[in-house]
Amino acid sequence: MRPDITVLGRYTYLATIVFWGSIAGVLLRRAGAMRRAAKTVLLLYPVAYVWDWYTLEVGVFDIIERTGIDVAGIPIEEHCFIVVVPSLTIAFHETIHGEPSSGSD
Repeated sequence: MRPDITVLGRYTYLATIVFWGSIAGVLLRRAGAMRRAAKTVLLLYPVAYVWDWYTLEVGVFDIIERTGIDVAGIPIEEHCFIVVVPSLTIAFHETIHGEPSSGSD
């Protein structure tokens, strides 16, 4: 039997994204890579948005535990997800391979 992770009801998915987004933010700040990450996310966002909209539209997946707030045809959680996933990836990469920074970014 799997544990019930839906303790926050319709905010469960959003809370999970905020949690991982916070980790991404801390790691990006620590690595001095906030601006670089923001540029990458801005460039990836339109492609990820279209991809996400399409997969939801054709029924590839369904988000059960969500707030119900849609913006531009996709749930607000998906907009956050589109930002958090590349941010977290860049954060780990920069933390592992980045140059030590003086905190100027």
